Amino acid sequence: MTTNAGSVTTPKEKMRATLKHRYAAEKRFQAYGIAAILIALAMLVTLFVTIIGNGFTAFQQYTVHLDVTLYPQDIDPDGTGDPEVLSKANYQSAVNDAMYALFPEATDRQARRAVRELISPGANYVIRDMVMDDPSLVGQRISVRVPLASEYDQVLKGNVDPVVDFTAFKEGSTSVDWSLSPEERLISEKQADYLQQLIRQGEVEASFNRWFFTNGDSRQPELAGIWGAAVGSMFTLMVTLALSFPIGVSAAVYLEEFAPKNRLTDIIEVNINNLAAVPSIVFGLLGLAVFLQFFGMPRSAPLVGGLVLTLMTLPTIIIASRAALKSVPPSIREAALGVGASKLQCIFHHVLPLAMPGMLTGTIIGMAQALGETAPLLMIGMVAFVVDIPGSPLDPATVMPVQIYLWSDSPERAFTERTSAAIMCLLGFLILMNAAAVLLRKRFERRW
Repeated sequence: MTTNAGSVTTPKEKMRATLKHRYAAEKRFQAYGIAAILIALAMLVTLFVTIIGNGFTAFQQYTVHLDVTLYPQDIDPDGTGDPEVLSKANYQSAVNDAMYALFPEATDRQARRAVRELISPGANYVIRDMVMDDPSLVGQRISVRVPLASEYDQVLKGNVDPVVDFTAFKEGSTSVDWSLSPEERLISEKQADYLQQLIRQGEVEASFNRWFFTNGDSRQPELAGIWGAAVGSMFTLMVTLALSFPIGVSAAVYLEEFAPKNRLTDIIEVNINNLAAVPSIVFGLLGLAVFLQFFGMPRSAPLVGGLVLTLMTLPTIIIASRAALKSVPPSIREAALGVGASKLQCIFHHVLPLAMPGMLTGTIIGMAQALGETAPLLMIGMVAFVVDIPGSPLDPATVMPVQIYLWSDSPERAFTERTSAAIMCLLGFLILMNAAAVLLRKRFERRW
């Protein structure tokens, strides 16, 4: 065949041109896929680098060494050792006297106020906890390290302007940018001089921030910790797991193995699938209306949070469990029934063990989803400022995502680094949960 241009086009040449075009399209599609993966990885790396870059300094805290004298007339005048008396004693005066001893030249009111502001306003609680644990400390002179106030801590970490070089400060060279206006300065020149004097005396050092892992929430960022939120999350997940797993698996087994296939079960199946796509805040509104207003259950309690998250995770667990049951070959059921097993024996002795890895995977994924939820818990009051560590699922508590939300809304720079550090801890726990799902699947997986 000859074209108008004089070129010869044969069926073989047409086939080669078509194949060339198809191969080029396939290579372009592969390139698009690789580009998409690279972009996703870049976004993920950017996210982790940003979070780690902002949060790793929260695991370190600058502290000040103090020699505190616990005078009995101030702490326990009657010498009874009553815990209530010890908890309400005046520890602040003992802390202030220890700070004044480091700066004997600070005699006027303004200078002493600057001295007191060097350490955390919650330093007296550190002393109080020590005395509550060991009442025999009353009347003694104890050596203790208390956290530096958040402003100075952030300055020494280089997280805010003006940035202070810790080494230069220790050597006596002040590297504060005093070109900033007084309104823009985080610390004054007098405060910088006092801080430098503390560092040169060797009273300031950086140490592992144990308070971040052992304390509950606090208005003072240097004393704020995630332990209260972690315990609240643990209680909430325990309630969620105790309810959602047996209910979800039982519902899946009945719908897949026993329920007749009719219009009613079709409606139930459609509704379960739709519930999996319902926004989580709707479940929070449901919990607010049913559990709090109708049943009168305690607000901001892990028990109520677990009930709300149970409603939210049930569709996920039911769908995953039904998929795991469907993946079991029909020959397993036929063989069990063929040797005389009852329907119940067939399900519980043969089908469920084979479907259990998929069920456990779906349950852990549902628990991981519940761990990261914030909106439904905000609706039932778990956004409250809770300082005490909850002792049971009925005590007021908060959870990790809500704690992160509260800290992110705080204006202090020290809460910004603690927000990122809490996100790191939450992501680490989620990674562990997903790794546990993979390990359980490998552990219980059976091949046929």
